[in-house]
Amino acid sequence: MKNQKSEQTALTKAKEKVEFRIHLINYIVVNTIIAIINLTLTPEKLWFQWPLLGWGIGLIIHGLKANSQSDS
Repeated sequence: MKNQKSEQTALTKAKEKVEFRIHLINYIVVNTIIAIINLTLTPEKLWFQWPLLGWGIGLIIHGLKANSQSDS
């Protein structure tokens, strides 16, 4: 019984880490595209930092959550 719980906990931690990595990759790819669009179409007005910042806050929270779960 205890072994099953440990195995389930390990699987949950691994899943959370994979989900965070996917989130990070999406963040990098999408925000790079947004920055390119901004710098190409409207270089006189920089707005790409706002989605970068907003999504970055969510990414940091996700990373802290994933890290705290692996410490438990």
